[in-house]
Amino acid sequence: MFPFDVAAKSELINKLEESTAEPSFWNDSENAQKVIQELKQLREEVDPVRSFVEKLDDLELTVFLAEEESDESLFREARDKAGNLLQEIGRLELAILFRGHYDSHAAIISIHPGAGGTESQDWAAMLVRMYARWSERRNYQVEVLDLLPGDEAGIKSATLLVKGKNAFGYLKAERGVHRLVRISPFDAAKRRHTSFASLDVLPEIEEEDQNVAISPDDLKIDTFRASGAGGQHINTTDSAVRITHLPTGIVAQCQNERSQHSNRDRAMKILRARLADLYERKQAEELAGLRGEQKEIAWGSQIRSYVFQPYTLVKDHRTGVEVGNIEAVMDGDLDHLIESYLRQTAGRK
Repeated sequence: MFPFDVAAKSELINKLEESTAEPSFWNDSENAQKVIQELKQLREEVDPVRSFVEKLDDLELTVFLAEEESDESLFREARDKAGNLLQEIGRLELAILFRGHYDSHAAIISIHPGAGGTESQDWAAMLVRMYARWSERRNYQVEVLDLLPGDEAGIKSATLLVKGKNAFGYLKAERGVHRLVRISPFDAAKRRHTSFASLDVLPEIEEEDQNVAISPDDLKIDTFRASGAGGQHINTTDSAVRITHLPTGIVAQCQNERSQHSNRDRAMKILRARLADLYERKQAEELAGLRGEQKEIAWGSQIRSYVFQPYTLVKDHRTGVEVGNIEAVMDGDLDHLIESYLRQTAGRK
């Protein structure tokens, strides 16, 4: 169904509301909760459109009165209302972009440096900070699921959970390889270096999600001593956990927490996300095969460059969007880059 088919969705809302008024509605509490959740989601989609139409009608009335009375103050009021409506159109347009099965979910970000030792590890740490700052701007919550510090600086790997509405819908646009060009602070000769780091983004999958059922018999769970920074306790007990999904060979591990139980829960969260991604990829490949389409080679490709020297520029290679204020981008000002890609992708679909 088209996401802004307001008439059809309004009709469905009315039917669901009628069902909630039935005396037997709460006899099946599980089904009742599903209906309530569906109603909530439908209202979140329809209410903004209804509100927009009401404001548009109000604008038309204001323009009519301004013309009838030749009232300059009413013309100014109409211009203000028109400007506000243009902004609302942008917000409604974004709502269309988040129609994927998991777009509304929280996002699990994994960041890994490329070859280059300390320089690349420092770049990976800069990306962790950038996405943390972006999340703060949107009032999203960020939780560190796993982090392995670098030997001298930066990180060897990091896994973050970003919680907020449409977190995965936004951050899936960032999946790929990010390239840095700068004068390295670790080079005594002050030469220019190019570094790479990869970003993987997965949706958080709840344990009760029937699309990702995991049998305990399919799991191999190993515990080991955590490495890297973390204090005396974390390095002297077998608190780290590695879980292998035997049918697929997918591995997830966590060593960031002091508790083995906490690390196991976090590793399972990562494993569920990776399995969901695998199933979606297989489904997409099968569909592409049926259609006779050639699968686009995008995973792992360079998507964006961040240049500090000899000039400052951030360029997204997929959309061609360029931003000169690199400091703002590194401080989390990513919305223009992300939304441009999402709109381009929606346009292709």
